[in-house]
Amino acid sequence: MEAMIAGLPPPTLLFCILVVFLAAIVRGYSGFGFSALLVTALSLVMAPAQVVPIALMLEVVASTHMLPKVWKDVDRRLVGWLFLGSAIALPVGVHLLASVPVEPMRVVLYILCLGAALAIWRGFKMRNGEGATRIVGAGLVSGVVNGATAMGGLMVVIFLLTGSMTAATMRASLIAYFLVIDMYGTAMTGAENLLTTNVLLRTALFILPLLAGNWLGHQKFLSTAPESFRRYTLVLLMILSGIGLLRVLSGW
Repeated sequence: MEAMIAGLPPPTLLFCILVVFLAAIVRGYSGFGFSALLVTALSLVMAPAQVVPIALMLEVVASTHMLPKVWKDVDRRLVGWLFLGSAIALPVGVHLLASVPVEPMRVVLYILCLGAALAIWRGFKMRNGEGATRIVGAGLVSGVVNGATAMGGLMVVIFLLTGSMTAATMRASLIAYFLVIDMYGTAMTGAENLLTTNVLLRTALFILPLLAGNWLGHQKFLSTAPESFRRYTLVLLMILSGIGLLRVLSGW
């Protein structure tokens, strides 16, 4: 009988470690995308109720690792209003994760993200997009999605791309936002009894590949022109949305 590590066979564990490492490179570069990649890939070998808490905890580690490097570029007003909205709505998403199937929500999320990314690519801009009401509204949507799927960051990225924020400020603000909202999300998953022993053990095993990938991605960002970063972000959104939609609809 094959030995198990944190409840997983060694080949499955190695697959998960590779996914974490590659997703962390993307996250270190762009400031987002880690959870979307992680949930899409790890849901092939784990239940969503196990993957989402792992993604939330690893996001906290990644943001803690990155925040000192980008703190000077954080838009604190933006992060504060986003967190207010997310804090209100996130418990609803966590409750959905614990009690109902989340695949229909993912289909809607991927379609919205794909359509929005295509619209922004073609030049769409939101008028007065930086008002407090709009920011809180974006936070509300992000909170529900983050609690249910750990992919609320995609909605925030869409919102930020409709404005004129610089690449450095957008990336830094995303990192700061993810730190506070994912700490809150982790606490909510604990309240729903989703932080099992295996979930905690797997998270601990994934920290080293997470930090290694995060560092590599950050080094790449330092050598990237701002206009290239914006194009990359839009392409990444479309790829993540397309792959996620295909996976859900095909039943991978």
